[in-house]
Amino acid sequence: MSVDQAGDGARSAVQDALSPVFQPAPAPQLPAVVPPAVPGAKAVSSVKDAPAVADLARPDKLVAQALAKLSRLDDADFDRGSGLEALRAVDRAVAACVAHMTSGFSPTALTLAFMDWWLHLSAAPGKRSELAIKAGRKTARFATNMLAAALDRSVAPAISPLEGDERFSAPEWQEWPYRLWSQAFLLQQQWWHNATHDVPGVAPHNEAVVAFGARQMLDMFSPSNNPFTNPEVVRRTLETGGMNVVQGWRNALDDMMRKATNQPPAGAEAFVPGKNVAVTPGEVIFRNHLIELIQYRATTPGVKAEPVLIVPAWIMKYYILDLSAHNSLVRYLVEKGHTVFCISWRNVWEEDRDLGLDDYRRLGVMAALDAVSAVVPGRKVHAVGYCLGGTILSVAAAAMARANDDRLASVTLFAAQTDFSEPGELQLFVDPSELYVLESMMWNQGYLSAGQMAGAFQMLRSNDLVWSRLVHEYLMGERAPMNDLMAWNADATRMPYRMHSDYLRKLFMDNDLAAGRYEVDGRPVSLLNLRVPLFVVGTERDHVAPWKSVYKIHQLTDTDVTFVLASGGHNAGIVSEPGHKHRHYRIHTTKLGELHLGADEWVEANVPAEGSWWPAWEEWLSAHSAPGTFGLPPLGGPGYAPICPAPGTYVMER
Repeated sequence: MSVDQAGDGARSAVQDALSPVFQPAPAPQLPAVVPPAVPGAKAVSSVKDAPAVADLARPDKLVAQALAKLSRLDDADFDRGSGLEALRAVDRAVAACVAHMTSGFSPTALTLAFMDWWLHLSAAPGKRSELAIKAGRKTARFATNMLAAALDRSVAPAISPLEGDERFSAPEWQEWPYRLWSQAFLLQQQWWHNATHDVPGVAPHNEAVVAFGARQMLDMFSPSNNPFTNPEVVRRTLETGGMNVVQGWRNALDDMMRKATNQPPAGAEAFVPGKNVAVTPGEVIFRNHLIELIQYRATTPGVKAEPVLIVPAWIMKYYILDLSAHNSLVRYLVEKGHTVFCISWRNVWEEDRDLGLDDYRRLGVMAALDAVSAVVPGRKVHAVGYCLGGTILSVAAAAMARANDDRLASVTLFAAQTDFSEPGELQLFVDPSELYVLESMMWNQGYLSAGQMAGAFQMLRSNDLVWSRLVHEYLMGERAPMNDLMAWNADATRMPYRMHSDYLRKLFMDNDLAAGRYEVDGRPVSLLNLRVPLFVVGTERDHVAPWKSVYKIHQLTDTDVTFVLASGGHNAGIVSEPGHKHRHYRIHTTKLGELHLGADEWVEANVPAEGSWWPAWEEWLSAHSAPGTFGLPPLGGPGYAPICPAPGTYVMER
């Protein structure tokens, strides 16, 4: 019996044992158009291999039933691996129960981080003395400032909020007693920052986790979140006679109903792909199990020689790069005379649990590149990757370089990491314990859901994405107006178990790509083999792919790198169309052999330019294209006839 067969037998044994506890998930709705079979595609297991947890409160019963079943295995089956595999599956099942109860967080990881901080703080009398002194000083500073403010309201506050914290910006917060509450909160927040940082001996990761947890707890109890201690809410209540509270309840009930019925947030129905977003004319010319490839119609008499292939992130729908007509990057490129192709990823389900990261490279990037090469034969391609799409494009480009595949004219990366040694605050959610719990949850259900991903991102910016929304929509009774970017942000996709596990372990945690250990077809690939020019964009306030992490591409390649640091965040910094107010960017090309600068040095050396970076990128693309214009390419080609109009069918899947 092979190891794979033993593993399959173990899984079946455990599932039989757990059948009273686990119930199969309802069959997913199939897409409107069922894709044809893909030659060479990796087989995926049945949805029955990923049962959903029904009784999360009784892991003890679950284990007892599984062990009873295992006790009936004979010695031969156990020695062949079925028993050991089954025991590991029991561990996974229990961890999945825990993950569902804790929203994907590992209690063990949080406990270890807290104990690391607490034990080291307990053994550091100097640090404790420092905190006691600071507590006394802050108390005296607070009391002095409150007494001075009682006599003279023009006295400056004892402490100001951190940059970007708008919770206490309204003038009412300077009135009594609201000033007292806000100042006390900010001083306490500062003290806890001191308490959770620079404790001698604490592991950096554990320090970051404890500091993050303390910040979340403090934010929860901020006076701005309490209707009785928030002067803006009090004023609004008096002005409306309490109708803001009534409207807030309506908003809350509406949101709960929408979440329970898996409906988009209020206002998102005004932004429907194919109607008022994702409306650039084009045709789907290729479809396989994982992608649809869209070719956009040319709008100019002639086009540039080299087509542009866009690889978006599969964590969200593709149309962030084709939003409304005024801020569509796809439309902008088409109007500049480029032939544009874009991948639209399928929204996977349980049956796709065994699709791996390499499947996304083969069935995604490489399949799309083959189609583009067939439609526009004999021409190189400008490849563009956004976020995770940029990461997998980097892997594909490195593999192509090793195989002497020279079809790429250039590579552009938007907010995409290739070195994960400094990934920002997302590293809080990735350590061996956390990863095990997360993998077990995905193993159980077959995928990571959009809601589970959104929760982590919201925690990183809880002031803006959680508490500020709670105050304005539920306490003030005011719905934030929906826009196209917000509607797109609510239109997330699922990620299959094996692919996301590959990504988290091989790239995020082990940093295999930057270290030259990542393998494609059994051989390691290296970005040092790239010989095409790179255009790389980072954004100043990116909490998903911090710009200094994106900047590390300079250390990984031996080619010309044009780096842009744009204003804005992970999404808004990329959707930065010409004419958008209050936008700026820095840009510089580091030639091969030129002195490399550190990230902070690079900022100091490059003066910001006002406006959008899109024109600078389009000029760069044109400069790396053949001179002149050529006749319009056909929509589709041999074997790639148009299937349906853009935006296609995969983007409609929920």
